[in-house]
Amino acid sequence: MVIKVFVATSSGSIAIRKKQQEVVGFLEANKIDFKELDIAGDEDNRKWMRENVPGEKKPQNGIPLPPQIFNEEQYCGDFDSFFSAKEENIIYSFLGLAPPPGSKVTKSPEEASSLPNGDVAGESEIAAQGTEKTEESGENEGQKEEGEDAGNLPESQEKNEEEAEEGEAEAQAAEGEEEPGEGEDS
Repeated sequence: MVIKVFVATSSGSIAIRKKQQEVVGFLEANKIDFKELDIAGDEDNRKWMRENVPGEKKPQNGIPLPPQIFNEEQYCGDFDSFFSAKEENIIYSFLGLAPPPGSKVTKSPEEASSLPNGDVAGESEIAAQGTEKTEESGENEGQKEEGEDAGNLPESQEKNEEEAEEGEAEAQAAEGEEEPGEGEDS
């Protein structure tokens, strides 16, 4: 299995060049075999990359930008998904590779087993996959924040109810003070 990284060697975008360098540098540093394929100088590479990036992963303009990462013919992801996998320490599963011997991540989630302390091996991988699925569903940060705020509604409702009760008590106290005054005026 060969990892293919599609890059544009003559890109005018500094951001794209930095992203490409980060992916390639990481793979080299971790001794992961990969092949760098230039889309700027090779029309066949550009055409193959554009045709094989899944539709839901393409940007609105329909043209995916490098770097794009594949494991043979299987699409792995773009820079953002690569970066997330790296941060969550699930890069080998992201690339569709077996972790190297002696690494902390030695079992896939399907092989997860209970540990003596009651924890389950591979929990972080399972949680990370849930994160990836959330990202794939197109949920953006705004939607996530709305969901978080929605989770806090009961607490804010309690505060509103307490404030309403305090207001009612104050109103009743004020009414009680006015009643004797009303009787004196008559």
